[in-house]
Amino acid sequence: MARIELNELVAPGHTAIITQECQGAVVGSEAALGELAQEARRQAIPNIARLLPVARGAGVRVVHCLFQRRADALGSNHNARLFAGVRGLGADMTPGSPGASLVPDLSLEPTDMVLTRWHGVGPMGGTDLDAVLRNLGVTTIVATGVSVNVAIQSLVMDGVNAGYQVVVPRDAVAGVPSEYANAVLDNSLSLLATITTTDALVEAWPAIV
Repeated sequence: MARIELNELVAPGHTAIITQECQGAVVGSEAALGELAQEARRQAIPNIARLLPVARGAGVRVVHCLFQRRADALGSNHNARLFAGVRGLGADMTPGSPGASLVPDLSLEPTDMVLTRWHGVGPMGGTDLDAVLRNLGVTTIVATGVSVNVAIQSLVMDGVNAGYQVVVPRDAVAGVPSEYANAVLDNSLSLLATITTTDALVEAWPAIV
């Protein structure tokens, strides 16, 4: 199969940029998983903050995927160590709380869409995301956010399985340790998605005038 040029692959008419769990309880200053939050804020969050205005200006759809949980955790997963660990750290992800809301760095705009989920390890499995993207005419997903350890891998694989082209700007995602995240990008996700950079996407998305 011939390689598709990046400009064509992420053309605004069929592309959405997805931010995954860029919310207070995950990447904020008081996040439950401090090491992940610190790593995300080192590079990924600043680069996503650069990308979003460019994407909006070019006509690329912006979709924020967030996780929320009731205070009593009813309806949320209890079947993996990750869920138990986060609950044990006391992260507040109740609807409307700072922990369940987009971090201010990313400046939610009226044209953005916000989707929330109550369960699972990724933003597409068992959620509205696939249907919403199809209704928007999206065929290419640009995946950003956290974490390369779990949710970004889930998004890439679910997206590919659902027939989407997937693009991952490697400096706008984060995982811990960073060496592991880079190894996943280089050795696994590169087989499924187009791995690129924030700068390359900025160049590919000229503003609509």
